[in-house]
Amino acid sequence: MHPKALLDAATELVRRVLQLEHPADAVVSRFFREQRALGPRERATLAETAYAVLRRKPLFEHLARAGTGSRERRLAILGFHAPRDFLKQALTEPEKAWLDACDAVPPAELAPEYHHNLPAWLVAPLRAQLGDEFDALAAALLTPAPLDLRVNILKEKRPAAQAELAQAAIKSVEAPYSPWGLRIDGKPALQKLDVFTRGAVEVQDEGSQLLALLLDARRGEMVADFCAGAGGKTLAIGATMRSTGRLYAFDVSAHRLDALKPRLARSGLSNVHPVAIAHERDERIKRLAGKLDRVLVDAPCSGLGTLRRNPDLKWRQSPKDVAELVVKQQAILQSAARLLKPGGRLVYATCSVLPDENEQVAEAFRAAHADFEPCAVADILSGLKVPQAARLCVGEGRFLRLWPHRHGTDGFFAAVWQRKA
Repeated sequence: MHPKALLDAATELVRRVLQLEHPADAVVSRFFREQRALGPRERATLAETAYAVLRRKPLFEHLARAGTGSRERRLAILGFHAPRDFLKQALTEPEKAWLDACDAVPPAELAPEYHHNLPAWLVAPLRAQLGDEFDALAAALLTPAPLDLRVNILKEKRPAAQAELAQAAIKSVEAPYSPWGLRIDGKPALQKLDVFTRGAVEVQDEGSQLLALLLDARRGEMVADFCAGAGGKTLAIGATMRSTGRLYAFDVSAHRLDALKPRLARSGLSNVHPVAIAHERDERIKRLAGKLDRVLVDAPCSGLGTLRRNPDLKWRQSPKDVAELVVKQQAILQSAARLLKPGGRLVYATCSVLPDENEQVAEAFRAAHADFEPCAVADILSGLKVPQAARLCVGEGRFLRLWPHRHGTDGFFAAVWQRKA
């Protein structure tokens, strides 16, 4: 595609994602369905341009003030994911001069908000938690996440899966913490590889893998993934159960559970039972009260630990949204807890980096449920032979707390309890 046509397409895509009415990945997918003539390289350029604008929106808005043309075009130029000489073929002479001036701005002259590119309401709680590490986190959140894979232990051992990927010229390294994880630089096309189509590997962030590991589901047990979504953790849990027992995948979205079906077929699991529920008090939930061995609650949350993948979330969430989510998280956790039999394990998790959704929800549950004994996450992970388990935990080892800049994963939190006999 000619540079001018590609920049025009990027400008339109930037216009759409900046409306912030829908998740950016859904907007990008829909745009590509409408533009079927685009090739893989052009799609990659357009998607990365849109995500670059979302990542550095404050900086680009600041620099765009001096430019000419529509706001969306100026932002698309600043975020354009291609060599400068290619881009300049699409620019007017004034645009070239403006872009050169933008490129020449010394970073030291930019205000802090143009370095961290985070909304003001999010900066204070992150600084309070991280102190001098705040800048390292902000920088990590501006970089695209690597591609993490989970090896399906029902079908393949990790070294064999790694060797098979290498045969397809895809280099991977073992993930530092998850015993099932492989990490890949870049975004190679996996969907047509045999190692993927036969279910030997699944795409899943290493932090998400650790949540499934933390549940430590065993053969023959009755287990629930209470907010299963598209089922990444469900599949990992089912593999740890060796496809025995009964694993319920609950979610209020039948559409999300539909996305689990092809993954389930690839996985070889026969113990998973997807169940669409109306809400956390659904009758199908009540019938299982006191019967389950383990329950994972990966609660609906702000998703602010996933900004490397979903940079639009920092512009689509607000303190009011977080306050509403906390109420929902507490209600879901309370309902899920009723499913546990005496001695059963409950895991509460989010992909948020905010204490409101994490430690505060866990402490409120602890205060209200004397029949649940808190478990030390560091001890559980050490028992599962996770390297440097203490490094993954906070609160004297009570909670899992993963950070992109420290651990190379998305931002995750988890707390664990055991129901008293």
